[in-house]
Amino acid sequence: MDIKIRKANPNDVPAMLQLVKELAEFEREPEAVINTEAMMLEDGFGKNSIYSAFVAELNTKILGIALYYTAYSTWKGKILYLDDIVVTEKQRRSGIGKKLIDAVLREANTLGVNQIRWQVLEWNTPAIAFYKTLGVELDPQWINCRMSKEQIQNYVDSAHF
Repeated sequence: MDIKIRKANPNDVPAMLQLVKELAEFEREPEAVINTEAMMLEDGFGKNSIYSAFVAELNTKILGIALYYTAYSTWKGKILYLDDIVVTEKQRRSGIGKKLIDAVLREANTLGVNQIRWQVLEWNTPAIAFYKTLGVELDPQWINCRMSKEQIQNYVDSAHF
């Protein structure tokens, strides 16, 4: 299988979003994806793009993606956050994920970041096992916090400040 890893381009967005939706199904939250092709086009390839991505391609078919962005840590300085790494279900455990992660790690090295971070669901044992083969540190001390757009709006509307 001759998988090509390359930087994503605007034409890849429909396939990228489809893989994101496939991941959401796997993670048991299909209704959580509110992203659209238009949003992904603007956010990744518009004037003020805020993410980059690699795609894994076989004969012009996108089989996997790794979407990431740079961020800043007050403790570490410049970091790279890997938001999603997705390989279509039928191609998992075929080496595509490793090729994508390799591309992201090369990019992190080129960018000179001091750390790379990502999340994995605690029940996703195949992914955890894969990440352990890379020598990653699993950090059980931190709890993720988040607010939805609606929660942000409710907070602002109720004048807490």
